[in-house]
Amino acid sequence: MIVSPAGLAGLALIALGRRAARPAPERRGPRYTATPMTGQPEPRPMATDSEATPAPGSTRQVAVAAVMALGSMSCIQLGAALAKPTLESFGPLGTTWLRLAWAALLLVLLTRPKLRSFTRSQWLSAVTLGATMAAMTLCYFQAVNRIPLGLATAIEFLGPLGVAAVGMRRAWHAVWPVLALVGVVLLVRDRSGWTVDLVGAGFALGAAAGWAAYIVLMKRVGQAFTGLQGLTMSLAVAAIVAAPWGLAENGGHIPLPVLGITIGLAILVPLLPYALEMMALRRMPTRPFGILMSAEPAIGTLVGFVVLGQALSPAQLAGIALVVIASLGAVAGE
Repeated sequence: MIVSPAGLAGLALIALGRRAARPAPERRGPRYTATPMTGQPEPRPMATDSEATPAPGSTRQVAVAAVMALGSMSCIQLGAALAKPTLESFGPLGTTWLRLAWAALLLVLLTRPKLRSFTRSQWLSAVTLGATMAAMTLCYFQAVNRIPLGLATAIEFLGPLGVAAVGMRRAWHAVWPVLALVGVVLLVRDRSGWTVDLVGAGFALGAAAGWAAYIVLMKRVGQAFTGLQGLTMSLAVAAIVAAPWGLAENGGHIPLPVLGITIGLAILVPLLPYALEMMALRRMPTRPFGILMSAEPAIGTLVGFVVLGQALSPAQLAGIALVVIASLGAVAGE
């Protein structure tokens, strides 16, 4: 039996939802949770040997998180490439809004969040992350609609690069962000000068700022909620924030074929990437996660070449190599 990429993504999403619905085993050690009445920490019961799981930051957990991060990046770039025809015909704002709306609806059906059980702090985290998601996604697909996929992703990478730089503890670690930055420059410049549309570059820079904030906020939401509850609420907020922009772009008219197409696109981006990244950030620190994501320009350039026929120059190939080396070196040195 042949299963389409969208079908595989749907099966994976259902699996994630079922896993998130199961109660998480308690961990060994002095972990605490706040009581609902006082907000003061109370000790969690000690886990048994059969329930013990590797602590966040362990080698096994970091390896699992790295695989999740790579899967997220691949979904994002493939989803962006496959969305190119819809972006051009229906518009980037309308397409992005529908993707967010479908993703939020699917997650609500899977997780069935209990809205009245959330605290004020949880709501604040979800709303902040949701607004950031909307801004980042709208800017990114505006950029993809104006400049090549690899270039948009390379400029957007400046966001996690900034997160990585802030979290450094040793001076020599600075070599990896610097090396990655050189790679990004090679990706967006050739002998004739800068190969970037200024408006598209501006949107990509906006997406970069959103991505930096998203990395920090996603980790907080992942720690504040259980399962995919926080992601569900954040995506719902993102869809609401993006709705006026999406509706205004097309005067409120949505062709039926676009509704069907955007369901599949919503699974590839943003549903699966956000779910994978939230679970990855629960297993590894923010700084190595931010630097690991530096491989995304390479993935985006490769997908752009294979799917969209966007050719690569020797300078861009060299830039990809530097970005990948910087990413691997930073994670290995953590």
